[in-house]
Parts: sequence; structure tokens; C-alpha cells
Amino acid sequence: MSFLAVITALVAVALGLPFYRVVKGPTVFDRLVGVGVAGTKTVLLICLVGFMYGRVDMFIDIAIAYAMLNFLGAIVVAKYLKQTGGEPQ
Repeated sequence: MSFLAVITALVAVALGLPFYRVVKGPTVFDRLVGVGVAGTKTVLLICLVGFMYGRVDMFIDIAIAYAMLNFLGAIVVAKYLKQTGGEPQ
């Protein structure tokens, strides 16, 4: 097993940790941070898979698009929470 395969597997396992915060987070803000961390780890995972397959150029483009969607999603949720006053009842 190659070094990149081991690192990719470890990142994939570590991707489950932020999902615990998303599910069990006491506040909406904890859940939002968990989703952001999971998105960042997903971008890293996409880049590692690109290195494994030798198609870094294609996978980097996919990772950049995913990172932009993750960022825009966080902005939309933050604006919604600002308008509604934070924690929903």
C-alpha cells in the first residue's frame, strides 16, 4: 500500500469527526463550524485522490469548485442566522 493511500484513508477516517459535531452540536454555530471543517477535509481528500490517480489538474479544479460552494454555503447560513437572530427556537 502506498504512502498516499494510507494518508487518504486516515483523512477519510478523520472526516467522520466533524460530523459528530454536526449531529451532536449544542448550538447551530457549532454545527456550522463542523460543516466547514468537514468541507475543508473533503477538499483535502479530493486533492489526495487526484495525486493518487495522477490527474492532479482535474481534481484540483473539482476541489476548488467544492471549496467555493462550501464557502458560499457558509456565507448564506451566516446571513440567514444574522437576519433571524441566531439560534432558532
